[in-house]
Amino acid sequence: MIKIQKEDFSVEKEIEEMKNRSRNIGAVVTFLGVAREFSRGRRVMELEYEIYDEMAIKTLEEIRKEAMEKFKVIDIFIIHRYGRIKINENIILIVVGAMHRKEAFEACMFCIDEIKKRAPIWKKEKTKNGNFWVD
Repeated sequence: MIKIQKEDFSVEKEIEEMKNRSRNIGAVVTFLGVAREFSRGRRVMELEYEIYDEMAIKTLEEIRKEAMEKFKVIDIFIIHRYGRIKINENIILIVVGAMHRKEAFEACMFCIDEIKKRAPIWKKEKTKNGNFWVD
């Protein structure tokens, strides 16, 4: 399941949904990306994410499929927000359900690393000294 959305999401709801996917899930691992106040020595007031929707969905689906095959996990959810995001708000959630913790952790790490490398998602940090696009 892939979602790209402007509104916030419920971590608890997504975890419950994952647990209900299969009676064989013995491990649920999550990664929650949250907007932080300091970055590269600058105080950040808010973030703004731009996403090329169609390409991002396709890329996230590819990453999800690769992770599921490579690590033999049961399911993976990926949710990424776009638009303006305030400090301490949620940005991205990855939820992996697997039979065992090792595969769940590895799949989750793989997903976030690949999203950072491949997804057409751009982040702008808004600071008192100006706005900065982040590589």
